[in-house]
Amino acid sequence: MSSTTAQIRLVSSHPEVYEPCDDSFALVDALLADRAHLLEQHPTLCMEVGCGSGYVITSLALILGKEAPGVHYIATDINPHAIRVTRETLEAHGVHAELINTNIASGLDSRLKGLIDVMVVNPPYVPTREDEVGAEGIASSWAGGENGRSVIDRILPIADNLLSEKGWLYLVTLTANNPSEICLEMRKKGYGARIVVQRSTEEESLHIIKFWRDFDSVDAKEMLTASKSASWSL
Repeated sequence: MSSTTAQIRLVSSHPEVYEPCDDSFALVDALLADRAHLLEQHPTLCMEVGCGSGYVITSLALILGKEAPGVHYIATDINPHAIRVTRETLEAHGVHAELINTNIASGLDSRLKGLIDVMVVNPPYVPTREDEVGAEGIASSWAGGENGRSVIDRILPIADNLLSEKGWLYLVTLTANNPSEICLEMRKKGYGARIVVQRSTEEESLHIIKFWRDFDSVDAKEMLTASKSASWSL
Protein backbone atom coordinates (compact mmCIF):
# COMPACT_ATOMS: atom_id res chain seq x y z
CA MET A 1 0.00 0.00 0.00
CA SER A 2 1.47 3.33 -1.05
CA SER A 3 0.83 6.48 0.95
CA THR A 4 3.44 8.58 -0.82
CA THR A 5 3.03 12.33 -0.91
CA ALA A 6 4.70 14.87 -3.17
CA GLN A 7 8.41 15.33 -2.52
CA ILE A 8 9.39 18.90 -1.73
CA ARG A 9 12.55 18.60 -3.82
CA LEU A 10 10.39 17.85 -6.86
CA VAL A 11 7.91 20.66 -6.27
CA SER A 12 8.44 23.42 -8.82
CA SER A 13 8.54 27.07 -7.78
CA HIS A 14 8.15 30.64 -8.99
CA PRO A 15 8.55 33.96 -7.12
CA GLU A 16 4.83 34.69 -7.62
CA VAL A 17 3.57 31.26 -6.50
CA TYR A 18 2.86 30.22 -2.90
CA GLU A 19 5.25 27.49 -1.79
CA PRO A 20 4.18 24.53 0.38
CA CYS A 21 4.04 25.59 4.01
CA ASP A 22 2.42 24.52 7.30
CA ASP A 23 -1.11 24.85 5.92
CA SER A 24 -0.26 22.76 2.83
CA PHE A 25 1.34 20.07 4.98
CA ALA A 26 -1.64 20.02 7.36
CA LEU A 27 -4.08 19.61 4.45
CA VAL A 28 -2.08 16.70 3.01
CA ASP A 29 -1.85 15.14 6.48
CA ALA A 30 -5.66 15.33 6.67
CA LEU A 31 -5.93 13.49 3.35
CA LEU A 32 -3.43 10.89 4.54
CA ALA A 33 -5.36 10.38 7.77
CA ASP A 34 -8.54 9.86 5.75
CA ARG A 35 -6.95 7.69 3.05
CA ALA A 36 -8.82 4.48 3.89
CA HIS A 37 -12.15 6.32 3.83
CA LEU A 38 -11.25 8.05 0.58
CA LEU A 39 -10.56 4.70 -1.07
CA GLU A 40 -13.80 3.24 0.30
CA GLN A 41 -15.64 6.16 -1.26
CA HIS A 42 -14.39 5.18 -4.76
CA PRO A 43 -14.06 8.77 -6.04
CA THR A 44 -14.11 9.36 -9.78
CA LEU A 45 -13.54 13.13 -9.87
CA CYS A 46 -11.26 15.07 -7.50
CA MET A 47 -10.64 18.81 -7.59
CA GLU A 48 -8.34 21.32 -5.95
CA VAL A 49 -9.32 24.99 -5.93
CA GLY A 50 -6.22 27.20 -5.79
CA CYS A 51 -3.51 24.68 -6.63
CA GLY A 52 -0.51 27.00 -6.15
CA SER A 53 2.65 24.90 -6.40
CA GLY A 54 0.73 21.69 -7.09
CA TYR A 55 1.91 20.07 -3.86
CA VAL A 56 -1.59 19.17 -2.63
CA ILE A 57 -3.21 17.90 -5.85
CA THR A 58 -0.06 15.89 -6.62
CA SER A 59 -0.10 14.43 -3.12
CA LEU A 60 -3.78 13.53 -3.42
CA ALA A 61 -3.12 11.68 -6.68
CA LEU A 62 -0.22 9.81 -5.07
CA ILE A 63 -2.16 9.05 -1.88
CA LEU A 64 -4.99 7.42 -3.85
CA GLY A 65 -2.56 5.94 -6.33
CA LYS A 66 -3.17 2.68 -8.18
CA GLU A 67 -5.78 1.60 -5.63
CA ALA A 68 -8.13 4.21 -7.09
CA PRO A 69 -7.88 3.63 -10.86
CA GLY A 70 -9.75 5.86 -13.26
CA VAL A 71 -9.86 8.94 -11.03
CA HIS A 72 -9.79 12.23 -12.95
CA TYR A 73 -8.08 15.16 -11.23
CA ILE A 74 -8.81 18.84 -11.87
CA ALA A 75 -6.97 21.83 -10.40
CA THR A 76 -7.72 25.52 -10.78
CA ASP A 77 -5.88 28.72 -9.93
CA ILE A 78 -6.39 32.38 -10.71
CA ASN A 79 -2.61 32.81 -11.01
CA PRO A 80 -1.28 31.67 -14.42
CA HIS A 81 2.18 31.13 -12.93
CA ALA A 82 0.64 28.63 -10.51
CA ILE A 83 -0.82 26.64 -13.40
CA ARG A 84 2.62 26.29 -14.99
CA VAL A 85 4.29 25.41 -11.69
CA THR A 86 1.61 22.83 -10.85
CA ARG A 87 2.04 21.23 -14.27
CA GLU A 88 5.77 20.89 -13.64
CA THR A 89 5.19 19.43 -10.16
CA LEU A 90 2.71 16.87 -11.49
CA GLU A 91 5.05 15.84 -14.31
CA ALA A 92 7.98 15.48 -11.91
CA HIS A 93 5.94 12.95 -9.91
CA GLY A 94 4.50 11.10 -12.89
CA VAL A 95 0.87 11.98 -12.26
CA HIS A 96 -1.65 14.03 -14.23
CA ALA A 97 -4.40 16.56 -13.60
CA GLU A 98 -6.45 18.82 -15.83
CA LEU A 99 -5.32 22.38 -15.09
CA ILE A 100 -7.57 25.40 -15.55
CA ASN A 101 -6.62 29.05 -15.12
CA THR A 102 -9.76 30.52 -13.56
CA ASN A 103 -11.08 32.24 -10.45
CA ILE A 104 -12.23 29.45 -8.07
CA ALA A 105 -14.35 27.50 -10.60
CA SER A 106 -15.63 30.24 -12.88
CA GLY A 107 -16.97 28.81 -16.13
CA LEU A 108 -17.07 25.25 -14.80
CA ASP A 109 -20.46 25.30 -13.05
CA SER A 110 -22.50 23.54 -15.73
CA ARG A 111 -19.80 21.02 -16.59
CA LEU A 112 -19.00 19.94 -13.01
CA LYS A 113 -22.29 20.54 -11.17
CA GLY A 114 -22.90 17.69 -8.72
CA LEU A 115 -19.92 15.66 -9.94
CA ILE A 116 -17.00 16.38 -7.61
CA ASP A 117 -16.39 13.56 -5.13
CA VAL A 118 -13.40 15.14 -3.36
CA MET A 119 -12.64 18.86 -3.23
CA VAL A 120 -9.59 20.25 -1.46
CA VAL A 121 -9.13 23.96 -0.78
CA ASN A 122 -6.37 25.91 0.91
CA PRO A 123 -7.98 29.34 0.41
CA PRO A 124 -6.67 32.86 0.97
CA TYR A 125 -7.55 33.04 4.68
CA VAL A 126 -5.29 35.75 6.10
CA PRO A 127 -7.25 38.80 7.39
CA THR A 128 -6.38 41.77 5.18
CA ARG A 129 -7.95 44.90 3.74
CA GLU A 130 -10.69 44.09 1.26
CA ASP A 131 -8.87 45.87 -1.55
CA GLU A 132 -6.05 43.32 -1.29
CA VAL A 133 -8.33 40.40 -2.17
CA GLY A 134 -7.81 39.08 -5.69
CA ALA A 135 -4.56 40.96 -6.22
CA GLU A 136 -2.28 39.67 -8.94
CA GLY A 137 0.56 37.25 -8.25
CA ILE A 138 1.35 35.63 -4.94
CA ALA A 139 -0.87 38.00 -2.92
CA SER A 140 -3.91 36.24 -4.38
CA SER A 141 -2.90 33.11 -2.44
CA TRP A 142 -3.20 34.61 1.05
CA ALA A 143 -5.20 37.87 1.08
CA GLY A 144 -8.58 36.96 2.58
CA GLY A 145 -10.18 40.31 3.36
CA GLU A 146 -12.07 41.05 6.57
CA ASN A 147 -11.62 38.17 9.05
CA GLY A 148 -10.00 36.28 6.16
CA ARG A 149 -13.46 35.22 5.02
CA SER A 150 -14.04 37.06 1.74
CA VAL A 151 -12.82 34.27 -0.52
CA ILE A 152 -13.94 31.44 1.77
CA ASP A 153 -17.49 32.76 1.74
CA ARG A 154 -17.43 32.75 -2.07
CA ILE A 155 -16.03 29.24 -2.24
CA LEU A 156 -18.58 27.54 0.02
CA PRO A 157 -21.68 27.97 -2.21
CA ILE A 158 -19.60 26.95 -5.23
CA ALA A 159 -18.51 23.80 -3.42
CA ASP A 160 -22.14 23.10 -2.54
CA ASN A 161 -23.02 23.35 -6.22
CA LEU A 162 -20.18 21.15 -7.47
CA LEU A 163 -20.02 18.40 -4.85
CA SER A 164 -21.69 15.09 -5.64
CA GLU A 165 -24.14 13.50 -3.20
CA LYS A 166 -21.24 11.56 -1.67
CA GLY A 167 -18.82 14.48 -2.09
CA TRP A 168 -16.37 15.60 0.57
CA LEU A 169 -14.81 19.04 1.00
CA TYR A 170 -11.52 19.51 2.86
CA LEU A 171 -11.02 23.18 3.78
CA VAL A 172 -8.11 24.93 5.50
CA THR A 173 -9.18 27.60 7.98
CA LEU A 174 -7.58 29.86 10.54
CA THR A 175 -8.94 30.57 14.02
CA ALA A 176 -9.54 34.18 12.91
CA ASN A 177 -11.90 32.85 10.20
CA ASN A 178 -14.30 31.62 12.94
CA PRO A 179 -14.40 27.92 11.89
CA SER A 180 -17.42 27.22 14.11
CA GLU A 181 -19.44 29.84 12.22
CA ILE A 182 -18.36 28.32 8.91
CA CYS A 183 -19.52 24.91 10.13
CA LEU A 184 -22.84 26.40 11.22
CA GLU A 185 -23.38 28.00 7.81
CA MET A 186 -22.63 24.70 6.09
CA ARG A 187 -24.94 22.91 8.54
CA LYS A 188 -27.75 25.13 7.30
CA LYS A 189 -27.01 23.81 3.81
CA GLY A 190 -27.28 20.23 5.07
CA TYR A 191 -23.64 19.40 5.74
CA GLY A 192 -21.95 17.58 8.54
CA ALA A 193 -18.49 18.76 9.59
CA ARG A 194 -15.46 17.43 11.44
CA ILE A 195 -12.04 18.88 12.20
CA VAL A 196 -9.63 16.32 10.74
CA VAL A 197 -6.40 18.10 11.69
CA GLN A 198 -5.74 20.93 14.12
CA ARG A 199 -2.28 22.41 14.23
CA SER A 200 -0.73 25.43 15.94
CA THR A 201 2.36 27.20 14.70
CA GLU A 202 4.18 30.26 15.98
CA GLU A 203 2.02 32.48 13.78
CA GLU A 204 -1.35 30.76 13.46
CA SER A 205 -3.74 28.04 14.57
CA LEU A 206 -4.92 25.95 11.64
CA HIS A 207 -8.01 23.77 11.30
CA ILE A 208 -8.59 21.36 8.42
CA ILE A 209 -12.34 20.83 8.27
CA LYS A 210 -14.01 18.01 6.37
CA PHE A 211 -17.57 18.62 5.15
CA TRP A 212 -20.03 16.07 3.75
CA ARG A 213 -23.69 16.02 2.86
CA ASP A 214 -25.50 14.84 5.97
CA PHE A 215 -28.72 13.31 4.66
CA ASP A 216 -29.82 12.40 8.18
CA SER A 217 -30.09 16.04 9.20
CA VAL A 218 -33.43 17.82 9.15
CA ASP A 219 -32.06 20.60 6.93
CA ALA A 220 -30.70 18.12 4.39
CA LYS A 221 -33.96 16.16 4.27
CA GLU A 222 -35.93 19.34 3.68
CA MET A 223 -33.52 20.41 0.93
CA LEU A 224 -33.66 17.00 -0.73
CA THR A 225 -37.48 16.99 -0.61
CA ALA A 226 -37.62 20.48 -2.09
CA SER A 227 -35.17 19.46 -4.82
CA LYS A 228 -37.24 16.40 -5.74
CA SER A 229 -40.43 18.45 -5.75
CA ALA A 230 -38.86 21.01 -8.05
CA SER A 231 -37.68 18.26 -10.41
CA TRP A 232 -41.12 16.64 -10.39
CA SER A 233 -42.82 19.93 -11.19
CA LEU A 234 -40.65 20.29 -14.29
